[in-house]
Amino acid sequence: MEQVIANGLYLGAQYALIALGLTLIFALMNVLNFAHGQMYVLGGFITYTIYGQIGLPFVVALLASGVTLAVIGALMEKFLFRTVIRRSLREESTMLLAAATAFFFDAVILLLFGEKQRGVPKIVKGVFNEGGIIMPYDRLVVGALALIFIAAFVLYMQYSRVGRAMRALAQDRVAAQLMGVKVDRYSMIGFAMGAMLAGIVGGLLVTITGVNSGIGGPISIKAFLMVMIGGAGVVGGAIAGGFILGMMESIGLTVLRQYGDVTYLAIFAALMVFLSIRPNGLMGKPWG
Repeated sequence: MEQVIANGLYLGAQYALIALGLTLIFALMNVLNFAHGQMYVLGGFITYTIYGQIGLPFVVALLASGVTLAVIGALMEKFLFRTVIRRSLREESTMLLAAATAFFFDAVILLLFGEKQRGVPKIVKGVFNEGGIIMPYDRLVVGALALIFIAAFVLYMQYSRVGRAMRALAQDRVAAQLMGVKVDRYSMIGFAMGAMLAGIVGGLLVTITGVNSGIGGPISIKAFLMVMIGGAGVVGGAIAGGFILGMMESIGLTVLRQYGDVTYLAIFAALMVFLSIRPNGLMGKPWG
């Protein structure tokens, strides 16, 4: 049981960090960023290139992943989503744009890095083996870093001026604008932060699971699952959804491991029942 809980907490920390970026973008702009998984993949490949190929320190590679994805996110918001939101009267237009950017990133990643699975050297060697828990030290480090990033994000959103402005924008866009909040600026910052979080978690997990050009779609699906569980646009809900999915996956892979891929079938079935009871998630409000 201790091992199952430890694995669930480790997975939950990664998943919560992925979901935070997606739910931040949705809260600020009411945009479902279908390219979130591709941003994760791109962050993983940047870390792979800088740390695994060039040989620079892992911290430098992780920082480069976050900064690069933040710049890409800011440019996407300013030149793509902002333009579509202003000119289109239908919310479906942003969904189509997000899907198009996902396919675009898939093509770019495949062109630049190919189809092969890529991995990097372990950042820490050795295995922790105490109290019935067996966990490689690199997973402990990655899990701890994920928790630190989650805590830093929550504190930044709670106490910084930019965080307060973005929270006001998420609560009521029109009222925030009337109170002097610069909507365009903080929407761009929020999109950049959401993309940065995806890049950082991609850079973290490339050290554990590796990365390939085909995992962007599955990562996006997991991110949407977490947002749906916790409630769309709610930071606390994204964190809760990440840890719930991580624990469900850990339990499922332990209890149902002899049945192969039935774990995710059971998770999806449980999610369908849950959403039929709480369609807005644990902490969410009605969409729209």
